[in-house]
Amino acid sequence: MHLLFVCTGNICRSPTAERLTTAWAADHNLFQLAASSAGIAALIDEPIHPAAARVLQELGGSTANFAARQFSSRIAAAADLILTMTKAHQTAVLEAAPNRLRRTFTLSEVAFLASTHSPSTIADLADLRPQLAAREQPDIPDPIGRTSEYFAEVGSQIVRLLPPILELCRRSIDKLD
Repeated sequence: MHLLFVCTGNICRSPTAERLTTAWAADHNLFQLAASSAGIAALIDEPIHPAAARVLQELGGSTANFAARQFSSRIAAAADLILTMTKAHQTAVLEAAPNRLRRTFTLSEVAFLASTHSPSTIADLADLRPQLAAREQPDIPDPIGRTSEYFAEVGSQIVRLLPPILELCRRSIDKLD
């Protein structure tokens, strides 16, 4: 199973989610779970922003060998689930890859659905999309240009949202085996 995280420049939020997912998968011996990231307006080949890198390392993720890359429909096609940081990113993903509608959500949306509606697998998420209409899920804000404390807050927000998503991925993988 492959998760793709998408943000703007692919140097803060999406690599944080990617690398925390990779660390979680390794800690749980879930080698069938892979993660990557991309940016809608990527700073191609740039490393993770220094402030985001500090936060990521404090949270247990690795910054090694990271290079930002541009989102494309080809990258989207390889993902089982595309998780964007904002609704605007979700819109941009779907403009480039409309055939990925059933697999594209914001990070907050999937965390909410996984926490409150008990989907068995990621394939169930699309059928639960109407549940999102009653309650708007918050975007993960861009920390660029903000304080180191703000970067830490964004990292903490991502850390809080990932566990129900990753458990859903584990259930999805278990059903495939």
